[in-house]
Amino acid sequence: MKNAFLIALIVVVASFLRFFSISTNPPSLTWDEVSWGYNAYSIGIDGRDEFGKFLPLTYLESFGDFKPPVYAYLSVLPVKIFGLNEFSPRFASAFFGLLTVVLTYFLVRKIFPRASFLLPLFSAGLLAISPWHILLSRAAFEANVATFFIVFGVVLFLTAIHPRGVGSFPPRGREGWSLPLSIISFVVSMYTFNTARIVAPLLVLGLVFINRKYLLSKARTQFFVSVGVGALIFFPLFLFLITPQAKLRFNEVNIFSDAAVVERSNQQIENDDNAFWSRIIHNRRLGYAVEYFKHYFDNLSPEFLFIKGDGNPKFSIRDVGQMYIFEIPFFIAGILLLFRKREGNWWIIPYWLVVGIIPAGTARETPHSLRIETVLPTFQILTAYGLFHLWQIASSIRYKVLGIKYLKLKFILYTSFFILTSLNFIYFYHNYFRHYPKEFSSEWQYGYKEAIEFTSANESRFDNIIFTEELGRPYIYVLFYKQYDPKRFRQEAKIEREALGFVHVRSFGKYKFVKSVLDNTDRTENNLYIDAPGSVPSEARVLKTFNLLNGGSSLAAYSYE
Repeated sequence: MKNAFLIALIVVVASFLRFFSISTNPPSLTWDEVSWGYNAYSIGIDGRDEFGKFLPLTYLESFGDFKPPVYAYLSVLPVKIFGLNEFSPRFASAFFGLLTVVLTYFLVRKIFPRASFLLPLFSAGLLAISPWHILLSRAAFEANVATFFIVFGVVLFLTAIHPRGVGSFPPRGREGWSLPLSIISFVVSMYTFNTARIVAPLLVLGLVFINRKYLLSKARTQFFVSVGVGALIFFPLFLFLITPQAKLRFNEVNIFSDAAVVERSNQQIENDDNAFWSRIIHNRRLGYAVEYFKHYFDNLSPEFLFIKGDGNPKFSIRDVGQMYIFEIPFFIAGILLLFRKREGNWWIIPYWLVVGIIPAGTARETPHSLRIETVLPTFQILTAYGLFHLWQIASSIRYKVLGIKYLKLKFILYTSFFILTSLNFIYFYHNYFRHYPKEFSSEWQYGYKEAIEFTSANESRFDNIIFTEELGRPYIYVLFYKQYDPKRFRQEAKIEREALGFVHVRSFGKYKFVKSVLDNTDRTENNLYIDAPGSVPSEARVLKTFNLLNGGSSLAAYSYE
């Protein structure tokens, strides 16, 4: 009963932290969130995405990002139920974030089947209050949903191998058939987020390799069925992954396209008079390898994990790390004790953490909490492992220490831990819900909604509405907030597709979207212009200014009438 109460308490706390004020904090929708919402809206109407592709299986063209499509499908029902607003695109991320907290409890029970119930409770509890996981659950980040499917895949795999704990008898009946479901879950994660396309296969390979004898002898039927089902589901994605479009995003952000590495290598060889040994030491391939490991280990820096967090305010409030300061001693203790004790399926945690960062090491921007979110909840499990064992040590104290009786000492230790944890959490909570929206509303394209509400109310007065692209992707906001009929949009839209694959919607209906409003000003027409306030001509008549939450200006509406 006590165990059930604590689990329920964790679920309540996790639900509150992921759903409370989710429509207003983060303060606005990013263009990716709006894209998820409108594509879900479009699919829910006629089964086609915004550009008319019927039931897209491997990608959404979107802005030329070629996004994995699962998040859009998961948002169809929320959009149908709640409408096209700030809540519906974020629902799936918050909901699956909550489920990941619950799954973490069962994951830890599978990894450490003989451990006390406190260890899975600590793990789920730490994930429930994790700044990292909270922020990524409160916006429409498909990475957060992919994390759920990966965690679910691991839980199902361990259930198939050890249905009653490590060393249990071979699966009989329904339990062993969780193996194909595990593989399906892993593959679905690959249809959800790009990073999962590397992390999920590596996790599966590790799980299969460690359990290869068991799979090929005691669970052969389930194993080959799983391979067949997984290959069948993965095949359409494989056909897409070998296309140029699949490589666009990687080519845009990877370190291997950075010419500076080659230039530096050539300069160093030239400085050494082109000596043969210099061509070996300063080989560009070695240079890229060094860059890769540098970027890889950036994601493990103490400043990133415990002090400042991600440099992008969408993924961190910048006042605390991805984890809390109070977690530092327990995290370190957890790593040391895990390798010392090697209990149950302990190896999964370090292996998962190591392979989870592999894709992020190729990116130019590091550290990057979104690209490595698939490592969660390994950080929280390691912290919980250290906390659990140190808690056990504190609970076993039966003698005086420095003249202090053990009951008094335990009271001091527990009280100190509770106070430190509470202060850390309250500081994060206060900053996130009180200060964060005002400080970083500009990072969330704040102002689009208000500007589009104004243009919608006044568009009958004007011939055209010319919208700046300075804040990025305005067309999708117009579609979203006007709940524009997808069929009508496809008929009216003038679309440019670059050779590199990027997609630009130039106009539909009365709306035109331009890089420079001043270069597209026509005073012979009765036009409404939406531009950055600093770009408004002095002779124009400003109709309305749209402000950020901190009082700064976001956009301005003006005309020459």
